[in-house]
Amino acid sequence: MSASLTLVVLMAVMYGTGVYVMLEKSLTRILIGFLLVGNATNLLIFIMSGRSGTSPIIDDGVTGADIVDPVPQVLMLTAIVINFGITAFILALIYRSWWLSNLGDEGDDVIADEDDEEAREADQAEIFHTSLEDDDEAVRTVLEEGGDADDDDGVPHTREPSEQERDVMR
Repeated sequence: MSASLTLVVLMAVMYGTGVYVMLEKSLTRILIGFLLVGNATNLLIFIMSGRSGTSPIIDDGVTGADIVDPVPQVLMLTAIVINFGITAFILALIYRSWWLSNLGDEGDDVIADEDDEEAREADQAEIFHTSLEDDDEAVRTVLEEGGDADDDDGVPHTREPSEQERDVMR
């Protein structure tokens, strides 16, 4: 099969359009451009594959001149798989970008909640550290006497929580 001029022109237009569209800042346009370049690459491999013929499985009476080269077919299949994988990745980027840009007022609340949570975690860490220092001797005493210093949840409790600890637990 000789390369058809129509296929060559179509491939060149797809490459040109794909590269031009990929130069835009929008991720959606980058996706469209990538799809165009991927399909143009498949056309290029198809055009370069040569003449048509029989399948590469050899039967009786088939000569080597009648068989099609299987390498371009494998390259096209690989190009399709790579194109699919990168398309899925770009779609995930587009979704994440859309999700982050549409948070609006809720996004500010989420960020503020994260800051509050970090402050609460720091307070809890400080309280936990001081309570462990206070409880060490009491826990040792209970364990030496053969008792169990744990409640049902497995955490040692030997004293009532302070007012500050109760506020943190709420």
